[in-house]
Amino acid sequence: MKETKGQKTVFLDRDGTLIQEVNFLHRLEDLSFFDYTDEAVRRLKQAGFLVVIVTNQSGIGRGIYTADDMHAIHDRIQDELSEKLDAFYFCPHLPDAGCACRKPQLGMIEQAATEFAIDLANSWMVGDKLLDVQLGFNAGIRTAMVKTGYGIVHGADLEREPDIIAENLLEVVAFILESDRD
Repeated sequence: MKETKGQKTVFLDRDGTLIQEVNFLHRLEDLSFFDYTDEAVRRLKQAGFLVVIVTNQSGIGRGIYTADDMHAIHDRIQDELSEKLDAFYFCPHLPDAGCACRKPQLGMIEQAATEFAIDLANSWMVGDKLLDVQLGFNAGIRTAMVKTGYGIVHGADLEREPDIIAENLLEVVAFILESDRD
């Protein structure tokens, strides 16, 4: 991707990274935060990062839940965090749909780049799946894999090492903030 000058950004996967993994999460009562989620987001925001969610939501394409169900989850996430996330981008398509927005394709990051002035050289992609790390590689940004969610399983499938593999999002945030000081 072409680098733009502007805002440093942390792109976060949603399920298994920001919040607990629940297969096809669509009910508010099943939404569960990690105990460190609020602190991680707060620390990034206070350090001047945009925090943007990029999430594959094939449950919409499968007819398991609606986009309205997903938006209700996103609204609840915003309500529960002390610092608001800057944006949510999602792909509703099935894995074999061939769309440009499904991770590891660049559609969601490209969309964010058109809406925000993003400094890709100082941005990160953080997730718990191989697709998340591949998205970061494809975008030419720094990458982090967390061992929460599917991270333990997908970490074994990495062909290329991300910048950091960490126990959880809070550990990644500490690494990002330390790297940002350099």
